[in-house]
Amino acid sequence: MKAQGVLWIVLGLLLWPEPGTASSLPLVMDSIIQALAELEQKVLVTGANVTASARILSAKNSSPHNSLHQHLLLKAPSHDTIEPDLQSLSPELQALISEVAQHDVHDGQEHGVVLAPDGSTVAVKPLLVGLEAGLQGYGVANLSSDCLTIPCDPGDTLTNIGATWPRLMDAFSNASSPDVGATLPNDKAKTPTTVDRLLAITLAGDLGLTFLHGSQIRSPPGLGTEGCWDQLSAPRVFTLLDPKASRVTMAFLNGALDGALLGDQLSRIPRPHPPLSHLLREYYGGGVNGDPAFRSNFRRQNGAALTSASTLAQQLWEALVLLQKLEPGHLQLQSMSQEQLAQAATFATKEFTEAFLGCPAIHPRCRWGAAPYRGHPTPLQLPLGFLYVHHTYVPAPPCTTFQSCAANMRSMQHFHQDVRHWNDIGYSFVIGSDGYVYQGRGWYWVGAHTRGYNSRGFGVAFVGNYTGSLPSEAALNTVRDVLPSCAIRAGLLGPDYKLLGHRQLVHTDCPGNALFNLLRTWPHFTVVEN
Repeated sequence: MKAQGVLWIVLGLLLWPEPGTASSLPLVMDSIIQALAELEQKVLVTGANVTASARILSAKNSSPHNSLHQHLLLKAPSHDTIEPDLQSLSPELQALISEVAQHDVHDGQEHGVVLAPDGSTVAVKPLLVGLEAGLQGYGVANLSSDCLTIPCDPGDTLTNIGATWPRLMDAFSNASSPDVGATLPNDKAKTPTTVDRLLAITLAGDLGLTFLHGSQIRSPPGLGTEGCWDQLSAPRVFTLLDPKASRVTMAFLNGALDGALLGDQLSRIPRPHPPLSHLLREYYGGGVNGDPAFRSNFRRQNGAALTSASTLAQQLWEALVLLQKLEPGHLQLQSMSQEQLAQAATFATKEFTEAFLGCPAIHPRCRWGAAPYRGHPTPLQLPLGFLYVHHTYVPAPPCTTFQSCAANMRSMQHFHQDVRHWNDIGYSFVIGSDGYVYQGRGWYWVGAHTRGYNSRGFGVAFVGNYTGSLPSEAALNTVRDVLPSCAIRAGLLGPDYKLLGHRQLVHTDCPGNALFNLLRTWPHFTVVEN
């Protein structure tokens, strides 16, 4: 079974959904993997037939967000594909694929998303489109030749567009981070003529469009918004925590990044490619090729290594330029100058790299099944000046999966509420060894973690007993670097914050001898005079 042929059928279902009854299957990644596995078992691969593939991908596909998918994927070199047979899937799986066919946000709910085994929510379409781009070898699409087949004004050539970048150097140098500032090349920089197909179709177009009318503000409304499933055992409805969320939700970013990472992986390995169901099962499980670092739990860390901010900003801009040519009637792109497109690309890159890639992945309370807060929480007066580090001691073993970490969170909340009679779990955040941070009382409510000092700092606890051993390096890096820098950027933690171990303020062995001795070497560690 050829992976590419199977994916063409799934993409055909995504872009040309058949009407039918709603699926009774839970909206989980395992169901998508099951659909791919069933196709891999039943679908026959035929010879090259790009025309049939083009018809599948373009049929009834009127969304402006899909024009980049059509243009960049369908102009790929010839390859083996299949004669589509939509009846190859069971009726339940056909209904499931139709249900997740289009990613959309309306009425406070997000559609086209599934729950992954690591607890994250993933948009299906950008994931599968990224896989297809990787199977094609993705590479680049030439903007100059593309321009020959679509409306182009003679006075609006790419040479003139390229001249936009030097003029923007001074305008954006203060607004951009040092890395993003590098996206504005000097006068000797080459005129851009290509767009990275993989990033363009998974991320660049949607992210750039989100920032077109909000590039002067710190963050557009609802960028990276999380949400809650109606139930975790058999999820069906996903409700966003911010009703004003843009299409670029956390689930979309997760799906786009997963598609880019796996597409990059597929483009690098020789044919025949592995079954896609096997690849996804590894990626959303123990790790691709047995590598625990290459799995969905660490998508942000791997995504940061996939491309630089300077490269991403250039590709965002080029994707917007191409989309403007492909969709001259697009309401957001009409009358937009190349400088405005470049400005949007620059700010979109800054926000994506700093607020998404540069921040830890935090599971909201609903994701781990938190019980309601008892009483009325007390708001914190932000920004705070302290970060207090704890270990949970019990549970003693580190949690390495979403299932075990979520169960630990529920157990600790039960102990704090029903045994100690606190209003809620005491910690602000809890750090698992699965790559995720778990929200306790969060950024805005006073916790119950460091008696006498709860209103002055955030209480962060590592799951485990660290008297004689240390947390994983990934977990340590989250508390030492990633979580504080993200909080500082958001105005939640002061840049000169002080880091203390629990034992420095309360009579306790917490956070354990081994961990405390390490804390003493960290930059913000502060000695407390007794």
